Amino acid sequence: MSHLLTVRPPSRRLLAALVLAAAFLGLGAPVVGAHAEHEGPLPVVDVVDVVEVNGFLDPVLVGMMADTLESLDPSETVAVVFQVDSTASVVPDSEILRLARLIVGSEVTVSFWVGPSGARATGSIAQLVVLGDDIGIAPGARLGSFGDPILPIAEFGTPLATAALADLRDATVGYEEAVRRGIARPAPVLLEQLAGVPGFQMETVVGEEGDTVQPVTTTRFRQLDVVDQFFHTVASPAVTYLLLLIGMGLLLFELYTAGVGIAGAIGAGCFLLSTYGLGVLPARGWAVALLVLAMLAYAIDVQAGMPRLWSGIGTVTLVTGSVFLFDGPSFSWITLLVGVVGTVMAMVGGMPTMVRTRFSTPTIGREWMIGETGSAVERLAPNGTVTVREAVWRATTNRATPLEPGDGIRVVAVIDLWLEVEPIEGAARDYRRRDGGS
Repeated sequence: MSHLLTVRPPSRRLLAALVLAAAFLGLGAPVVGAHAEHEGPLPVVDVVDVVEVNGFLDPVLVGMMADTLESLDPSETVAVVFQVDSTASVVPDSEILRLARLIVGSEVTVSFWVGPSGARATGSIAQLVVLGDDIGIAPGARLGSFGDPILPIAEFGTPLATAALADLRDATVGYEEAVRRGIARPAPVLLEQLAGVPGFQMETVVGEEGDTVQPVTTTRFRQLDVVDQFFHTVASPAVTYLLLLIGMGLLLFELYTAGVGIAGAIGAGCFLLSTYGLGVLPARGWAVALLVLAMLAYAIDVQAGMPRLWSGIGTVTLVTGSVFLFDGPSFSWITLLVGVVGTVMAMVGGMPTMVRTRFSTPTIGREWMIGETGSAVERLAPNGTVTVREAVWRATTNRATPLEPGDGIRVVAVIDLWLEVEPIEGAARDYRRRDGGS
């Protein structure tokens, strides 16, 4: 007679206890009733890298582009897409040649998108764009103005590059013409650019409100880190120019204050940052010297307390140095207007007032000025300017005794930032009583 051994399945409480014990002890063995979500190696997810190329091609931006191309992994990356909005280069031609060889020799697809609307790809970056495996352009964007060829035709003489360099050396094409001529394909937005990249997968998702198309391939955006982005911004012509003017202006301001204050520290920082930009950008040395001369000219009249001949000389040299500051890439007329007008207003209007306020502060006492003599700079009837101990002051006098330029004056009172003066000879008695006198 045989006996059958009956094995009962573990109860739910027992299973729960085993699971908790395994979790507590960190056991790696599978638990009865547990199911692994993934068996074997995780699936490889295809990636498309998107790199924004915005602004002049400077060492920071070129370095990021080169690092991206050198670090591409063909087993993971389907393509790299450079989103381009750049009009000039400030790096040596050897750096452009290095990028061109990395683009042509890349094992993955290198795509360029001139977008979004309003973007420009001209100069050196345009010569790199036509070397790409895939080129797209957005409505409102323009491509061309290649300039003199930098890349050897024998090495990079693709049909598109050769035709574009010959036909568009000094001209650009827009969206419709670029598409019609086969230079680029239509890509109004980044997603459409990605959808046209070989290997980029899309899927249609059916929903209650209609079908939608969604990307399957992962998009990974690469950008400059905070420090690199900061120096890339500083090296733009407009920022470098404004930092230079602000830095010199604040340093000049600091000359008329006691000690080293916040203005001096900020001015020194702006000036040092501007020197970095001037070193990266093709700045003309004589134009920089003119801007420094302009500040020195303004300083002479600031010390005098009113705009004179040196202010005119400073304005002329300021405008000349600003217009010719950079050889090639420059800034907009709006930046030029802000820099010139702001500097002139600060030096002609603001700084002299600041100097008078600084040296008329009550913390150093002004009683010594009462009784001091000087001369009228302009007609006082009753208000004008006078000089006392070679410093220019705003002054007022009695209407009964107007003063002509050059007349001798005597200070009788100081009220706020104004001096009350009278002629040295023939002064009229004011009906107001001063100091208890009659």
